Amino acid sequence: MEKVNVKISPKGQLEVLSQREVSSLLDSSQSGLYSLYRNCSLAVLNSGADVDDTRSLQSAYADFEIKLLQEDRGIRLELKQAPPTAFVNGMILAGIREHLFSVLRDILYVNTHMQTERPTGDGLTHGVFNILRNAGVLKSDVPPKMVVCWGGHTISRPEYQYTKDVGYQLGLRGLDICTGCGDGAMKGPMKGAAIGHAKQRIKTGRYLGISEPGIIGAEPPNPIVNELVIMPDIEMRLEAFVRLGHAFVVFPGGAGTAEEIFYLVGLLLSDDNRNIPFPLIFTGPESARSYFDEIDRLLVSLLGESVRELYTIIIDDPEAAADAVFSGIRTVRKFRKARSDAYYFNWSIQVPPALQSQFTPTHESMGALNLHLDQSAVSLCYEIRRAFSGIVAGTIKEQGQREVARLGPFQISGDQLVVDQLGNLLDQFVRQKRLKVAAQNHRPCYEVKA
Repeated sequence: MEKVNVKISPKGQLEVLSQREVSSLLDSSQSGLYSLYRNCSLAVLNSGADVDDTRSLQSAYADFEIKLLQEDRGIRLELKQAPPTAFVNGMILAGIREHLFSVLRDILYVNTHMQTERPTGDGLTHGVFNILRNAGVLKSDVPPKMVVCWGGHTISRPEYQYTKDVGYQLGLRGLDICTGCGDGAMKGPMKGAAIGHAKQRIKTGRYLGISEPGIIGAEPPNPIVNELVIMPDIEMRLEAFVRLGHAFVVFPGGAGTAEEIFYLVGLLLSDDNRNIPFPLIFTGPESARSYFDEIDRLLVSLLGESVRELYTIIIDDPEAAADAVFSGIRTVRKFRKARSDAYYFNWSIQVPPALQSQFTPTHESMGALNLHLDQSAVSLCYEIRRAFSGIVAGTIKEQGQREVARLGPFQISGDQLVVDQLGNLLDQFVRQKRLKVAAQNHRPCYEVKA
């Protein structure tokens, strides 16, 4: 199929931009926004495509261009050499049109209305709130029912079917779905919930996707997403999930899912958050039992038996998983109602600066990780989360891939017990094809050693 050249008008969103906003988006200098805006737009246009990493997408569409046209009646987008799969009979798909203008909205807001220097603490939390509010995803008149679903974008067919089955059960219970917006375990729950909502004649079902520029190229938004938000980086993305979600379901995945697990576990182990209801369910089909056994073994061996109080593992029972989520959300509602807390944004949970500080994976930062046992379980969780974040970057993110191609695999070291446990889990991810290995040398982007 031939690539497409077309002009597109917005429908009910961002119909007018200032000259300064247009200039900033078309600035192709090193400090300009054009490259960021172009790459995120290209990812959205590849919705539903089988993409492994950002660089392969950029290579396939190196000639793609997007321009903003100021006209008397507002703005239009001009696309040149766009992916043909985003069009039918010469017309752009409605969902992709919406996502294109969501990208425009979020990139403009972050870069023109937020502080130049990235804040931490309350400042970063308010930044997350402001981005979500500007995107229109904070619904003050809706009861708690947002379920965040995490898991891998490359999973087996039985695992994918299971995520659909769980999503269906959640949809029958009137619950909405929020995921990282990609394929696999991010798409399945939304697809299942859409059928559940249809059976219940629910026409207001929400399928919220939250991404960030570094990962959207490898995980383009799936077609079910009807609300898309692009956060500036992975730390703000993770906090957005935590602030929006009323319950969390984790399906099998790879290094990205492990990063999310350690982010949440570290958060919930903190004394500041011990008494806050936070439903966390690990679930998968029978074939995924060994996966969750390994995750559970790693958590217990490094953090102690008490960590099991933070999550529930449910194997091969979609109804039980959905019932556990539904029950947990009822507890969350009672807790927030008693304290007059907002349903739409979790202000109560405390996210420490260690989870808000931007971590840039380089050989120096990965080598400096403190993977030693002479620290609190909470601090160790934060460091392990960064280790997995670096592995994700080296595997699918453009900046991380360039770093590994230039200097070789990241070197991850620490106490024997820690690196042995991490190494065993990562080896399992590679064997099960949950973690991609570079085709040219059959080596992962990391080396783990004591």
